[in-house]
Amino acid sequence: MCNMEISIEKFIQGIFALNTRRFGTVAEIMIKKLYRLQWSGTHQYDLYDENKEKCIEVKFSRVTKEHEEKINEKNVLSQCISAAYLKNRSMYSDEANKFSFDCNIQQIKCRNFDYLFYGLFFMDCIEIYGIPSTDVYNIPGYSDHQHEGNVGEGQFHLNNSSIDFHRENCYQMRLTYDELYELLQD
Repeated sequence: MCNMEISIEKFIQGIFALNTRRFGTVAEIMIKKLYRLQWSGTHQYDLYDENKEKCIEVKFSRVTKEHEEKINEKNVLSQCISAAYLKNRSMYSDEANKFSFDCNIQQIKCRNFDYLFYGLFFMDCIEIYGIPSTDVYNIPGYSDHQHEGNVGEGQFHLNNSSIDFHRENCYQMRLTYDELYELLQD
């Protein structure tokens, strides 16, 4: 195995091991570089285009298979230990209709941005989707209140039941980890 293969394998494992905020930053940098965008400098949205005409929000999730067992008092130790092995949970893009998974795209404040880039990090690639903020409300299963009493901050789920909608209506591109690795080196 050459050094590049080892680096890519460790790179993928590292992405799946990052805490949520750090993972989100990786996705933001990826979109910034892919679409030649600029940092917003505000907490209202993530990026903007070079003319500062469009405010861009970025939301991504890592795809892993749903656990076969719920954690209980009898299996808590084995469930914790088995969760540490990415190969036990990993999912490839061509398995999206075969296994159950649920990725929550959340904290969406459509009033704060013009365009949403979102997507999924599978083990073999990243699928990137995009949609104008005015159309987010039409995503099947979209809820405009994420928590009780919270109006204006919504969410939707990408899962084995909804993936076809996103692939057919919002698909932008597919990126391999080799391509992402190169992109991030620039």
